[in-house]
Amino acid sequence: MTLPLMPKATAVWLIEKTALTFTQIADFCGMHPLEIQAIADGEVAQGIVGYDPVANGQVSLDEIHRCEANEALRLKLLPTTLPQPKRLRGARYTPVAKRNDRPDGIVFLLRNYPQLSETQIGKLMGTTKETIQKVRDRTHWNSANIKPRDPVILGLCSQTDLNAMLTQANEKLSREGLAVPPLPVAQADEAA
Repeated sequence: MTLPLMPKATAVWLIEKTALTFTQIADFCGMHPLEIQAIADGEVAQGIVGYDPVANGQVSLDEIHRCEANEALRLKLLPTTLPQPKRLRGARYTPVAKRNDRPDGIVFLLRNYPQLSETQIGKLMGTTKETIQKVRDRTHWNSANIKPRDPVILGLCSQTDLNAMLTQANEKLSREGLAVPPLPVAQADEAA
């Protein structure tokens, strides 16, 4: 459920200006009724200026009056006219402490998931094709110390992202008529 902007300040305004029950205000603001009661008693949110959800287009005055008349009804947010931004995946940032683990994750992916393309590995690991090629050819500057380790365990990518890339790669192989490798044990359990 979508919550109003500044839920505590909105709760303060609704307590001061309306006859809504604590439960109705709590449901609308995503808070517990006891927290709303504490705000009303002055124990919590002292000094918070109320935020008017009517003036800011989050709820209509008619909606408030409708809910004041019947305790069983709940306030509903008005739909926003603002377009929702798409979540864009930019370049992945890898913390400095984990950058030396990246080649280990690349080797793990190359050995265990040969169906993944270099582009897919690059997206998962946040690295370049050049680095992947150097790790594959063992010309990486630290190739003597590279050991295959699971990038999910290392925290370089999520299991969800890895599973999505594997599914995408397997679908591409099946479209091309090539044999699809069996799913790893963790992914086979999720598919069941």
